[in-house]
Amino acid sequence: MSSPEENRDFVASLAKGLAVIRAFGRDAPEQTLTEVASRTGMSRAAARRFLHTLTSLGYAELEGKRFRLTPKVLDLGYAYLASLSFAEIAQPFMEQVTSAVQESCSACVLDGRDIVYVARVPTKRIMSVSLSIGTRLPAYATSMGRVLMAGLSETELQRLLDRIELRPLTPRTITDRAELEAALAQVRSQGYALVDEELEEGVRSIAVPIHTRAGRTVAAMNVSGHSSRVTPDHMLETYLPALRCAAAGIESCLP
Repeated sequence: MSSPEENRDFVASLAKGLAVIRAFGRDAPEQTLTEVASRTGMSRAAARRFLHTLTSLGYAELEGKRFRLTPKVLDLGYAYLASLSFAEIAQPFMEQVTSAVQESCSACVLDGRDIVYVARVPTKRIMSVSLSIGTRLPAYATSMGRVLMAGLSETELQRLLDRIELRPLTPRTITDRAELEAALAQVRSQGYALVDEELEEGVRSIAVPIHTRAGRTVAAMNVSGHSSRVTPDHMLETYLPALRCAAAGIESCLP
């Protein structure tokens, strides 16, 4: 198999330009021309041309004799992230949550009166219903649903509540509209929702919102556990920090 350099479609100058970008990092955020040439194996003349091209395009800047990358270089990564679906972006962060807490982690979006699962990293099956991508559940009785409902404007929320029949799914399910509105206000204030055996007996779950850069809630992510082995306090102490860390990671990657 031929090397990249032997391929006549290979653009050596592009490869060298990317090598200059990769020469910068946490260990060397600012470098002189000589340092960049040394790290890339280029001549000073070649390194100078690439550095000044990057500077002219706004991807680098020069202060004194030291070059550094600018935030514009992140556009190169965002172009890739923009091509990914939400599930592809969220999956590795959700896997980190599952690994940390040893429970299933799911993500969903709001679709009318229901939540719809768009990503899931399962461990043990704790619910009678089989959860998979595309599964729909009533938003009002789920932790992710309440996080998403709490992220709506007041007008949107009231319109949605007018369309929901608050049926008792378990003896614990909130079926009073005023009580549900109070619960949603608390979710909005605290930034998470903990639902205790309201969707299905024996199942507790805790969820956090995922926001766009503009602050709009676009998805929710949760961890569920069986009430026989996980207490609400344990969820708050262990599951919630893991979820919030993952949510922050996902939000930082959203285009």
